[in-house]
Amino acid sequence: MLKNRSVMSAVLGGWQLNGILSMYSGAPFSVTSSAASLNAPGNTQRADQVKANVAMLGTISSWFDASAFAPVTTARFGTAGFNTLRGPGVKNLDLGLFRNFRLSERFNLQFRAEALNLTNTPHFANPSSTGLSASNATFNSDGTVRALNGFSQITSTSAPSRLVDERFLRLGLRISF
Repeated sequence: MLKNRSVMSAVLGGWQLNGILSMYSGAPFSVTSSAASLNAPGNTQRADQVKANVAMLGTISSWFDASAFAPVTTARFGTAGFNTLRGPGVKNLDLGLFRNFRLSERFNLQFRAEALNLTNTPHFANPSSTGLSASNATFNSDGTVRALNGFSQITSTSAPSRLVDERFLRLGLRISF
């Protein structure tokens, strides 16, 4: 349809579209508890896992079910496993649009438009050390959560990079001869 040398063919023909979609799961982490009752310097105390399955809620205010864990208050290690939960994964779309224009027999011009993180999707980090300690939450007598106090909450984004975190647009022209 655009094979003839019309103005429409000159404007709409010859474009290239490139894209990279990256999707991967989050980093593993362990739920901890205060090590005060452990009395073993240099060791990390894990929390007690009180529910067989931990629901992943997937919100910033509560990444996982906080009521699935309880702080350890006696001189023993907690029952939660190492690295049993995963943090937020990453979904990122980069898109590029290119077009080559022949200026003369020797000269070519390439126009480039690129969008890194086209969807402007935030990339969140795992819960911080405050967010991983079951000792920070306060529970009611029936085991329900009274206040999270940062437990199971995500409070930051991943390591910043201008090419990954916020949308980044760039335009370019290249002359080749």
